[in-house]
Amino acid sequence: MNKPVSPRNVARRKLPRSFKDLTPAKHFNPATFFRELVWKALLTPRHGEQQQPVFPKLKTGEVAITWIGHASFLIQFTDLNVLIDPNFANWLFLLKRIKRAGLKIEDLPPIDVVLLTHAHFDHFHKPTLRRLPHPKIGVMPRGVADLAHDLGFARVIELDHWESFAQKEWKVTFTPSNHWGARTLHDGHRGYGGFVLEHQGRKIYHAGDSAYFDGFKEIGQKLAPEIALLPIGAYHPASFRHVHMGPDEAVRAFKELGARRLVPMHYGTFKLSFEDLEEPPRWLREIAEQEKLTHQLHILEEGVPVVF
Repeated sequence: MNKPVSPRNVARRKLPRSFKDLTPAKHFNPATFFRELVWKALLTPRHGEQQQPVFPKLKTGEVAITWIGHASFLIQFTDLNVLIDPNFANWLFLLKRIKRAGLKIEDLPPIDVVLLTHAHFDHFHKPTLRRLPHPKIGVMPRGVADLAHDLGFARVIELDHWESFAQKEWKVTFTPSNHWGARTLHDGHRGYGGFVLEHQGRKIYHAGDSAYFDGFKEIGQKLAPEIALLPIGAYHPASFRHVHMGPDEAVRAFKELGARRLVPMHYGTFKLSFEDLEEPPRWLREIAEQEKLTHQLHILEEGVPVVF
């Protein structure tokens, strides 16, 4: 019979000793954070136009993908509308949104499912979720459901890595990532990852936030996604790569996934790191040309649906 664990034998969680300890890579100090991510963003005029979206009339087997900005996407089939990590905020606390969302939240179609990759404020944005027209189902990692109890979902599903949830003819599988999931200092129990959405013979992979890791190859082997939505921003300085990918690593991940189309995300919206906001897509195009992948690269304009 297993003996109960004595509280005295449980290692105490260490309290942060400095501002750096609040981030997993310990790469910030207060002065640098304020100068690079707050002050420079405040001096940058917000830009970008919100489109009046023209959602296409789809045939069975076609999928329309609309990049809203940052890691937020609308994915549409003939009979299914899915939002992933929706965020329409102009501010995340002190962090200013530099580029406007590609469309207005009021212009969204009725949403059937919302996929939430992890609890970080730029991906799990409560004010946005409260404003959605009451989606039926929210799917999220294990340990995150308590954040969603008052957000209007008719049903909340929690998944562990490699678990799937299916309804009618669609299925979503929760996949590993190389990141972290805590929303505050003391909730390290929360899960994090990405999703592979399967419907009408199509497979779309959203990686969530992730640094490069060898798990991309396993995701490709197990689930064989066709379209890969991969993050390419927030990689400089080098310590940021503990939790994010640059364009070079995103291309490596794309190859290991075995996907046919690469759609980049997680750049150009919020200033979350020290590289120029325009650098990630420029560098990605350069790498794609060198690797002869230009025909597989699809850099989307915010708010404009693209049919695949």
